[in-house]
Amino acid sequence: MTGLKLRTVGRMADIDAADWDKLVTASGGSVMLKHAFLQAFETSTSVSLDTGWQPQHLLFLDEKELVGAIPLYAKSHSYGEFVFDWAWADAYQRNGLKYYPKWLCGVPFTPVPGPRLLTTDAYRPAVAAGLLEWAKLSKLSSLHVLYTEPADQEALVETGCMPRSHTQFHWFNRGWHSFDAFLASLTQPKRKKIKAERRKVRQAGIVTKVFTGTSLSPAHWDFFYRCYANTYHMRGNPPYLTPAFFEQIANTMAKHCVMALAYEGERPIAASLLWRDHAHGQQRLYGRYWGAIEHVDCLHFELAYYTPLEWAIANGIDVIEGGAQGEHKLARGFVPVETQSAHWLAHPGFADAVEQFLAREREGVQSYADSLTSPFKPEIGD
Repeated sequence: MTGLKLRTVGRMADIDAADWDKLVTASGGSVMLKHAFLQAFETSTSVSLDTGWQPQHLLFLDEKELVGAIPLYAKSHSYGEFVFDWAWADAYQRNGLKYYPKWLCGVPFTPVPGPRLLTTDAYRPAVAAGLLEWAKLSKLSSLHVLYTEPADQEALVETGCMPRSHTQFHWFNRGWHSFDAFLASLTQPKRKKIKAERRKVRQAGIVTKVFTGTSLSPAHWDFFYRCYANTYHMRGNPPYLTPAFFEQIANTMAKHCVMALAYEGERPIAASLLWRDHAHGQQRLYGRYWGAIEHVDCLHFELAYYTPLEWAIANGIDVIEGGAQGEHKLARGFVPVETQSAHWLAHPGFADAVEQFLAREREGVQSYADSLTSPFKPEIGD
């Protein structure tokens, strides 16, 4: 198999953390792929056979040296992925075929682009080919590699996967020295909207505070989980992540945590949590979780966007990734960014049909991005 020896491992706990993280560093250094982050999903039982995520990580060895690794899961559903293939699963079922289980490569519940083939350029083609060969030998219906980086996407497509495009909205720091300077760069309607939304929150008597790292107490985390779980309960769903997941992150990766809390007097009423990262030479925030125990008009925008933006400007953050979808982010200074995934289906007939669909979808994604109007004032000379 591609000249490399392949091992499968069913638990992150059985993989040497230093060896795994060495490959993460070689691939750009994202915290979202660190051993401690991925292991927290498993040891907290947020990711398990019972929750429909069966870990089956791949390790590639050249002689005895670990030269490649892939976070891989056998999925019995399509929840928590944010790249939607429900229609494909439905088509399989209507034709008497099994779509699940399927292979999924990515970070559970996390729509953040990043390396998926943890390796170096020299081994990337072999690791990509090894992954696809493994998927074919496994006899599962399909392989889905989500939120890839360009080098991985190129290698996966070259080896036989189908490319898919999506749109997210990211915020890029243009060197603003304050939130007011950021506002001044927006068009008048966008600036007016943001000021009005922030004013509503202030007039309701709400103040916000940001806590990071060791300033986050167990009480902060307990309240955050109340809010996080309530977001799911309001929709009639159980939360994806257990309290134990956040406890482990608080104990092992606190320096990567940024939490914004909203207070009515001394009483907290809402919380948002972002991950802080340093990857490819940039300081980044990933906007992930939000919830409240009371409704206040526009508080979601304040706590999920404006307070983190203000903190990001003050702390030299280069990029905020706002997660999946969300055209409403455009009005708040985020701009469209194309993201990628790679897919392989074992059934030739369905693979042909999906390939045609993805070609049309890519055209639609591009047309959608082209139709959006920038929230920023035009620069002189534009």
